[in-house]
Amino acid sequence: MANVTVIGAQWGDEGKGKIVDWLASRADAVVRFQGGHNAGHTLVVGEQVYKLSLLPSGIVTGTLSIIGNGVVLDPWHLKSEVEKLRGQGVEINAENFAIADNCPLILPVHRELDGLREAAAGAGKIGTTGRGIGPAYEDKVGRRAIRVCDLAHLDAMEPQLDRLCAHHDALRAGFGQPPIDREALLNELREIAPFVLQFAQPVWRRLNKVKKAGARILFEGAQGVLLDVDHGTYPFVTSSNTVSGTAASGSGLGPSATGFVLGIVKAYTTRVGSGPFPTELEDETGQRLGERGHEFGTVTGRKRRCGWFDAVLTRQSCAISGVTGIALTKLDVLDGFEKVRICTGYRLRGKVLDYYPSHAADQAAVEPIYEEMDGWQGTTAGARSWADLPAQAIKYIQRVQELIETPVALVSTSPEREDTILVRDPFAD
Repeated sequence: MANVTVIGAQWGDEGKGKIVDWLASRADAVVRFQGGHNAGHTLVVGEQVYKLSLLPSGIVTGTLSIIGNGVVLDPWHLKSEVEKLRGQGVEINAENFAIADNCPLILPVHRELDGLREAAAGAGKIGTTGRGIGPAYEDKVGRRAIRVCDLAHLDAMEPQLDRLCAHHDALRAGFGQPPIDREALLNELREIAPFVLQFAQPVWRRLNKVKKAGARILFEGAQGVLLDVDHGTYPFVTSSNTVSGTAASGSGLGPSATGFVLGIVKAYTTRVGSGPFPTELEDETGQRLGERGHEFGTVTGRKRRCGWFDAVLTRQSCAISGVTGIALTKLDVLDGFEKVRICTGYRLRGKVLDYYPSHAADQAAVEPIYEEMDGWQGTTAGARSWADLPAQAIKYIQRVQELIETPVALVSTSPEREDTILVRDPFAD
């Protein structure tokens, strides 16, 4: 049986949570491999609603859930999220949950720096969640991070604190802030260390054992390909690589482990925060999409910007991330539209493009070229087979997969796990 890697093929918020939950019920291990608690999944299991932002989705069903080394970990948020889920009856222990001991930590100083920078950026605001994700990744690549394994050696932290403070104290001075209180930071780390260390281990070893045993591993991505620090709408991106290839480096397994790459694609397009958005609709249609799709961020509660489906961007994401098949979500939001549109190309200063350019000024300047189709009046909500879908909805799905040059593997027709039309089983390849 194949492993499966799930990624968002747009700007995130595509409905990955439901799909990951559906797949996690059949997986032997679920692995988060990048990002932090800046991305959220809402899971609906029966009458229970779970909101996760750091823990892998498999945790709610007792599946072995692992936070890989590619994630930046806020230990205080981790404790809060674990306690909240335990309060909902979810069992979380060292048998079903593990954290890579080489995960970098998000510290209070990272959250503070995130907020100070964004407040001072003016028109250059990126639109971060303010949770310290970017500064934590900066410290990782700057070789001054404090990692999970360091929590077991806090009495030998002076050299690391020297490196950390040499960098951050200079930045803080520029913002008129006092230096890091080293003793206060150490005290906070001493307090949280026992909680984190009970789950810490070299997870690459555990995953290799799982792999050798022939078990099915589900790699759970956060955000979306268009927020990838290399391939996204830079600088309006997240601070990690969100593409499927990161599953290998962010977990400690080789590139062959990624298996079937399932790209989650919303039947229209949304984006949270700042940055270019070629098909954005700042009119009644955009408002209708947002209201019908309940488009508010799971983590931040921020209203999402809405627009028509952009086949150019999605085709590009699928190619860059090696997507094997897509899961199309939220088709029911388009129910009742007299006409629906799909962006098939861009105009940029007189030229027609079939790709999204890299430069921010070009990204902001492109004008979408639309193809219009008849909508459908019947409902797609809750459909579990092609026979349940209006004919025009099927035509829309077929046109989407033609334009993005990637086949549809499944269609999600509601937040409920069972409301799924399965075309190709990702775990069966």
